[in-house]
Amino acid sequence: FWQQHEQTIARAAKTYGVDPQIIVAIIGIETFYGGYMGKYPVIDALYTLGFYYPPRATFFRGEFAKLMTLLKEEQLNKETLLGSYAGAMGYGQFIPSSYLAYAVDFDGDGKRDLLGSADDAIGSVANYFHRHGWKAGEPVALELSTTATPKAKVWKGEKLNYQVADILSPEVALMENRDLDASQKALLIELEQADAKDYWLGLNNFYVITRYNRSPLYAMAVYQFSEQLKAHHDKT
Repeated sequence: FWQQHEQTIARAAKTYGVDPQIIVAIIGIETFYGGYMGKYPVIDALYTLGFYYPPRATFFRGEFAKLMTLLKEEQLNKETLLGSYAGAMGYGQFIPSSYLAYAVDFDGDGKRDLLGSADDAIGSVANYFHRHGWKAGEPVALELSTTATPKAKVWKGEKLNYQVADILSPEVALMENRDLDASQKALLIELEQADAKDYWLGLNNFYVITRYNRSPLYAMAVYQFSEQLKAHHDKT
């Protein structure tokens, strides 16, 4: 996918200041590069969740309303519009509110088509990350070496309240030494392994990935996959 859309991905990365491997990782994880975008009629999915799923009815009713706007603005066919069970659509699985807010016409054909245009999807994912504060070339997460359980609280989705200096200590250090601004915002990631727990220092870019999906496991998967993609791409 990266090789096929090399120029578009490079243009999106430059335009929006987002590392290209992140764009490629997101689209790969979300839909296997457009191979599986969902099988549910989006209008049915959002209506059902909005009116027959009380725990999140308010949210999904809002998305149903956004879908009505989206259908009109982008002239999408509600009869053939398919997505996830939660109403997410296209290569990057944007819900209607995200589609309206962050989708861009990156191929210049006058439409924001996240289902049929890989170019629009690439540009839109990059724009999403740009708008949420991604900083190109900056670290995402750094593995920690621990001799004791960290005193800082493990991140559970809240805003970034810690600084790097609040997490690092003589017992909690970077696995690999590097210069790092100790005053920058950070979070503590805990990963359950077979025999122990791994700890990572998450920085601004890690937090930005969680704006796409709130799960720290998702964000770590995106980050580690993106690193593998970059290593392979740089060799070819």
